[in-house]
Amino acid sequence: MNNPTTIDVDKLVAPASSFPLKPLPTFAMKDGYFNHTDECPEGCQVISDLDEDDFGYEVDIKEMTYATRTLADGSSIDLPLWVFEPGFDNNPEEKLPEGGWPVIVFVRGSAFHEQDMLKYSNLCVRIAEQGYVVASVKYRHSDIAPFPAQMQDCKTAVRFIRKNAKLFHANDERIALWGDSSGGHTVLMAGFTGDHKPDTDEYQGVSAQVKAIVDWYGPTDFAKMNYYPSSQNHSDAESPEGFEIGHVNVLENLDRNRKASPMSYLSADRPTPPTLIMHGGRDQLVPFNQSCRLYETMKALGKDVTFIKLDNACHACRGFRSTRAVGIVLDWLSTRV
Repeated sequence: MNNPTTIDVDKLVAPASSFPLKPLPTFAMKDGYFNHTDECPEGCQVISDLDEDDFGYEVDIKEMTYATRTLADGSSIDLPLWVFEPGFDNNPEEKLPEGGWPVIVFVRGSAFHEQDMLKYSNLCVRIAEQGYVVASVKYRHSDIAPFPAQMQDCKTAVRFIRKNAKLFHANDERIALWGDSSGGHTVLMAGFTGDHKPDTDEYQGVSAQVKAIVDWYGPTDFAKMNYYPSSQNHSDAESPEGFEIGHVNVLENLDRNRKASPMSYLSADRPTPPTLIMHGGRDQLVPFNQSCRLYETMKALGKDVTFIKLDNACHACRGFRSTRAVGIVLDWLSTRV
């Protein structure tokens, strides 16, 4: 085996000093003021017009328990949330928002069954990169606790984040809800009811009110879903909606359906957070009409509501995972949270 070639690098790149240097003081947020070097070997390409990180903030992720619930069988369950927090390192001081980061409490859809929390973690990172604390909430699923457990858990999570806002460098007055599919239903229910019933006792004295709601293709009136084309039965006891109202047939339990409809909690004299609805024109699971029903109800009551149809999008795909769709939400939130 031949000996590797030894190169005397010091002859090619002379040291800057003939003796070891002491560290220079470098303060957080001041990295951009560190001494510039003019050193540049022949052949090295120089880009001199790029000095900002426009890709987004770095993101710190923490898992925390926000509540412990007792189930019908007497057992208990810890409910976690994952906090995605924009990082402070290497960011100019002027980019840090006064009063702390705005907050998005995000509820992942799951047909009301147990959520796969990791599937949307990349979306949470994308949102946090843009300067939001994102709290991704796991709720009690319908197999162990039917409605109103999910919306109650969402409101408890809002209170937990508000109570602990300083831990996340967050602004406790700038909180929004965002959910998709069954998570959309959950955030509508939580946002429309706020500090009113159905509620729980955890963190009472801390408000569950929010500044805005983003509903992505959430169901709003279970009893009407089977009247429109869908790839799924939405009425029988084994359906997601049947499980959600107590593992019963939806059409045979219209009173339960009414209580589980977000529209039932709207009134002209009760304030409602501004709401953004987005739904795909080719949604194969939640009929587009579900969002139409919500939109028309809110308009009739004089509510602040924006409705956007992604004409060729399906359920959670073919448009909703795009930078443009996420940008629409963030632009809308920027004027309301």
